[in-house]
Amino acid sequence: MPGPKDLDPSSSPRALLGAELRHAREQAGLSQDELGLRLFVSGSFIGQLEAGTRRMQPEYARMLDEVLETGGFFLRNCRAAAKSKYPEHFAEAAEAEAQATAIREYAPQLIPGLLQTPAYARAVIRAYDPTTPEETVDKWVDARLERIRLLNHPTRPVLWVVLDEAALRRETGGRTVMAEALCHIRDLARRSRVIVQVLPLSAGAHAVMEGALKLMEFEDAPPLAYFEGVGTGRLEDDPSTVTQLRFRFDLLVASALPQEKSLALIEALAQDYAHEEHP
Repeated sequence: MPGPKDLDPSSSPRALLGAELRHAREQAGLSQDELGLRLFVSGSFIGQLEAGTRRMQPEYARMLDEVLETGGFFLRNCRAAAKSKYPEHFAEAAEAEAQATAIREYAPQLIPGLLQTPAYARAVIRAYDPTTPEETVDKWVDARLERIRLLNHPTRPVLWVVLDEAALRRETGGRTVMAEALCHIRDLARRSRVIVQVLPLSAGAHAVMEGALKLMEFEDAPPLAYFEGVGTGRLEDDPSTVTQLRFRFDLLVASALPQEKSLALIEALAQDYAHEEHP
């Protein structure tokens, strides 16, 4: 089958690449499971490539060109689809996040990126590397603010965040920055744009003590889980693993304060930060 024309890099490369994959697969008369067998991956992985929730890596692009006889189209264009303004370990998760219909997240040490204010984000980024040039910090803050624009939509994605009390008490960027950050979270919750619960320090041991966790659901692709560490990150699509992690998140929710008590604690801490900054 002759390969299609190269993608226009000014459009959405991953979405177009996924659409072309779906078209080429259907033209070849293969199901997602059948194509997955040819590539030694699951049918759900093919579905994620088609939906644009997973990045197409060169090794898979090369095999797709061979199996679907697309004349090198996928290998040529997967490089354009891989371009990202985010760090390599987080790029694929950020792109999946932008297409999610529901996101559940727990971050033990800081306020998650989608709830950060510009000043808080700058303080976090600057703490990662105090020697980073200011223009680079500006670029990273802008990229984070672009992610936050997901919340401009009134209902999508559904965002459910469990905040660790330790992150709320960790003075990041100074008291003024923390007061603003907590008031921002309170306002989002009061507008019913985000579900927020606080995991109190008194909860003790809990189901997600190992680190940060993000669970994402999609309209036309299987769910994903994302783990993150220091300078590292990994997407997980194994259905049994994702199901087990969803169960852990449910246990975490059960250990957290109810929404109203969580908001009361957030508001009280915000007032403390503001009062102590301006006695």
